[in-house]
Parts: sequence; structure tokens; C-alpha cells
Amino acid sequence: MAQLERKLGLWASVSIVVGTIIGSSIFMKPASMAALLGSPLMLLLVWIVAGVISLFGGMINAEIGCLFPETGGQYIYFRHMYGNFFAYLYGWASFIVINSASIAGIAFVFAGYSEYFFHLPRFPPDIERAIPLVIPGIGKFYLLENIGVKGIAIGLILIFSWMNARSVKSSGFVQVFLSVLKVAALIILVGAIFLSGKGQWSNLRTASAGFDPSFWVVLTSFIAASTGALAAYDGWNNLGFVSGEIKDPQKNIPRGLIIGIGICIILYVLTTEAFLYVLPIDIMKNSTLVASDALYLVLGVAGGGFAALLVMVSTAGSTNGNVMPCARVIYAMGEEKNFFAFTGKVNEKRHTPANALWVQAVWSSLLVLIGSFDMLFDMFVFITWIYYGFGAFGIFILRKRMPGAERPYRLKGYPYLPIIFILFSVLYVVITVYNDISSFLSGKSVIINSVFGLFLTAIGIPFYWYFKRKPAVD
Repeated sequence: MAQLERKLGLWASVSIVVGTIIGSSIFMKPASMAALLGSPLMLLLVWIVAGVISLFGGMINAEIGCLFPETGGQYIYFRHMYGNFFAYLYGWASFIVINSASIAGIAFVFAGYSEYFFHLPRFPPDIERAIPLVIPGIGKFYLLENIGVKGIAIGLILIFSWMNARSVKSSGFVQVFLSVLKVAALIILVGAIFLSGKGQWSNLRTASAGFDPSFWVVLTSFIAASTGALAAYDGWNNLGFVSGEIKDPQKNIPRGLIIGIGICIILYVLTTEAFLYVLPIDIMKNSTLVASDALYLVLGVAGGGFAALLVMVSTAGSTNGNVMPCARVIYAMGEEKNFFAFTGKVNEKRHTPANALWVQAVWSSLLVLIGSFDMLFDMFVFITWIYYGFGAFGIFILRKRMPGAERPYRLKGYPYLPIIFILFSVLYVVITVYNDISSFLSGKSVIINSVFGLFLTAIGIPFYWYFKRKPAVD
């Protein structure tokens, strides 16, 4: 039987982390985060805290990943921590919400920015809203809305799925190339803005006139804004999904995670500060395309085109960075007969999980049709952080259950770092549910993103018993 091969080295590992993390959020979310916070110093703090918390998560995952260097990542980890049912439910959530919504959301942004260069068709408003998909208690979705953008997004997903189905090595090379390109482009963006002299350093510390410093307002706003930052940092766990294809995984997994997340923290802080340098907080919070607006002030009309191209390069790399590793969860589930068995088969000629890639592509494309950037991102980040919290708690279980196991990488700061990570996860999940329900009841949002994510996850429970009863179904 064909097996997956170890062809990914250190820099491919770093590029997966960087390429997956740096996608669309840094070009979209700073404006909405600024609107929530009203303070450039608080905005900077959110990026730093979210980055440090993500780094803690990466360090936790590094120890666990070195214990179980197998394709499937957290799906494999959870099986050792909590058993088959919990692992299955995570795998299902990854397929139905976390990974597919991430891929769909990033591709959606790529398609949206492509309109800067050419017009995409769409139906008249009455046709777009003629056939809504209604889920009681959750919200209403319009499948025909913005069909041109959705078509481009689906096309991008299919192209990268095809490429990854053909070759792991070539897709890894493309990932390294796109990651280097997007990092270089971000450095150019930051340098162009700061060297222009067209901003004000005082913008980096001057709060909005309406800034409310009271504790509860600051706390809820901070947690709400952290959704954007956590979405921007999300993807550090994807390296574990391809552990079975990484050379010398005991060394390259922790190095890839720590180097990759560190690069992203530095770039995100510098980029946000560059935006603030030319866009005061009160102007930034009303910007729909903050990167384009910032570069327009520096480079004129050409700046808008450069920003759009930068976003497209970045989101293309991030789409591939998610397509490649995320399909490995479906592959691992199919191989263990916890999903459709054909998804667990390796292509005999290509040595790739082609079936899993195409199943992922189909569902991601359907999510493009029902979703939007904000809905998809808020939903997958919420579900992701539930499982991140359980993953951090699992390190205590593994230390107790496997005290004598060889650990090529041991988490520094144990047990304090996992405790901090867990407490942050709980706080984030509780306040996010509160904010989502409040926004829905007040009419600010047409759906409850967190509840919709939980609903899709719960759909997987009857499927668990189905696959358990008929393990050979394909």
C-alpha cells in the first residue's frame, strides 16, 4: 500500500507556519479592531498578547507533536489524550468548520481584492436575495449573493487542491516561494510607509475622543478585538497535520513553530504600527480596505494597486498553506475508518492524500457560497479556540500518563504557560458567546457565528455512531 513520504524540511516547515498564518486578516481586521478598541496602544497590546498566547500554543504543540510525529496533528493528539470519540469530534469540527471555513474565508478575500483589477459579475439585489437559506435560531444565508467573487474563490480552492493532489514536494516548493514573497512584500509595505514621512508618530499613542477606559468596557472590547488578532495568528497548529511528512520531525517541528510564529509577531506589530502612522485611529476604524487606504496616502493610485496585489499574493499563499496540511486530518480519520474510508487512501502514483483533498475542496467551496469573510473567520476562530484549550490541558494528561516517554522537545515554563493558555481560552470563548448573542439580539448581526459553529460541530455526533457501526463504508 502507498504511504505518505517525509519530504518537508525545516524551511518548508517554517513556510507552512508563516504561509498559513499570514493571510488576509492583517489587511482586513485592524480597522474593525480599531473601532472596537478606540486606542492605538490597546490595538498594539492586542497584537502582542494574541501573538504571545499563540506562541505558547505553538510551544505546547511542539512537545506533543514530537511525541506523536504522525500525519493528522491534533486529531492524533486528542486520541491519545481523550479517546476516540473526542478525537473524532475534533476531526469532524476541523472538516466541517475549522479548516474548511478558514480556507473558504481566505480564498474569499483573494477574490474580493481581485476586483481592484477587473470587474466581477453579480446578480441584481432582488435575485441575490430571492432564495435565502434559513436556519432557525442561527440566521439567514444568501447563496447567490456576490456570485462573481464567490466563483473566483472557489476556483482558487480547486486550483490549489489539484496542485496538492499531484505532488507534495512541488506544493511545498510553491509554499516556500509564496511565503518568502509575502514576507518580502510586507517588509516593503512597512518600509514604504515609515520612510515616506507622510504620517504622524503621535498617531501611535493618541486615543479616539470616545475612548472609554472603564474596566468592563476595556475587557469586553479587548476580547472582541482579539478575535481579529487570533484569526490573523491562527494556523500555527497546521504544521502538526503534516508531521508524518516532515524530515527529522523531533527537531524541525519545534523549530518550525517557534521561528514561524516569531516572524509573524514581528511582522504584524510593524504592519499595524505602519497603518497607524498614516491613519489616525478615528480614520482607521472607518476604513474598509485599510492596507489600500494607507498605501494610497503614501504612493497615490499606484499604492492601492500594490496593496491589492500584496493581499492577493498573501491570501494565495495562505490558501495553499491551509489546503495542504488541513486535508491530512480527513486523511487520518479515513485511514482509521472514522470517516469515509476512501479519504484515507494514498494515491498510488503521486503519494498524496488526493481523495481527502478533493472532499475538503468540495465542502470549502460550499462554505464560500453560504458565507462571507467575517462570518467564516469568526466562526472558525471560536471553534478552534475551544479545542486549543483542550489541547493545552492535554499536556498535563500526557505528562501524567506517559512520564517516561522520550520528549525531544520539552515545554519550557511548564506548568505555568499551559495554565495561562487555558485561562485565556476559557475567557475568550465565554465572552465571545456573550458578544455574539448580544449583537444578534440587538440587530447588529444577522447570525450568531459561535452558535452556528457549534451547530455544525454537533451534526457530527450521529455520524460518529454511523462510522463506528459501519467502519468499512466508503
